[in-house]
Amino acid sequence: MAAATPPTVCDTRPWRRWWVVLALPVLSSCSSLPSHGYYREDGPPAVPVDVTQVPDAVPRVEPRSPYGNPSSYEVNGQRYQVLASSAGYDERGIASWYGSKFQGHRTSSGELYDMNAMTAAHATLPIPCYVEVTNLRNRRKVVVKVNDRGPFLRNRLIDLSYVAAVKLGITGDGTGLVEVRAINPGAPLPKLARTPAGGRSDLYLQVGAFSERDNARRLQQRLSDVDPGAGVRISEGAGDKLYRVRIGPLPSVEEVDRLSRKLNALGLADTHVVID
Repeated sequence: MAAATPPTVCDTRPWRRWWVVLALPVLSSCSSLPSHGYYREDGPPAVPVDVTQVPDAVPRVEPRSPYGNPSSYEVNGQRYQVLASSAGYDERGIASWYGSKFQGHRTSSGELYDMNAMTAAHATLPIPCYVEVTNLRNRRKVVVKVNDRGPFLRNRLIDLSYVAAVKLGITGDGTGLVEVRAINPGAPLPKLARTPAGGRSDLYLQVGAFSERDNARRLQQRLSDVDPGAGVRISEGAGDKLYRVRIGPLPSVEEVDRLSRKLNALGLADTHVVID
């Protein structure tokens, strides 16, 4: 290989991949999870880990990694725009985790993956950066270093290391509803303003947003015909004056995945998770 062409390092996972160069090969994706919650042939370590002895990641100022930070990249037909900065990032969504199958594999940053370290993968945040992840159901919090790309399964926001997932309490189900907020090293985090009292959080699948109510009503009717058992509602935006068509509240991440597959087959692929 010529010196001007850096080597490509690829994961063999069908649902996500990491890389240390800007040119990315196309991989096929997995559309569903097995019943135990984590990904095929993956799992926890053979020897149990005392997570109480694993401290959170300590945020510090680091230079942007020369690897894993293209302006944009494409996976499975979807293009991702890498953020120029993590400042102000605050999103809610579904967290998953990855473990023993990828222990010691190279991440997007070039670091080796350690399932017993406090790290995470994210599709668009700059590498490296640090985020606080809050489980919206039990209010547990962890701080992790983002050093990898993924997850690329539809409707997932962040992929946590095994030990981070254990500390948040999401390994049993394999997924969890979380809030992810970027940390500016040296600056205190503001209080969680949107976390419901008592840890309650409702899960929705947003299918469309329209400036005209009639367009939203047409989609609402179409969705009601497609899945009569799903609650389809129109949510009116305050400042942006948009009419959002959402299905829910939904009882589980599995139901989100089921509806996403069904809508995708009907050509309604531009969906995303909303947690209120």
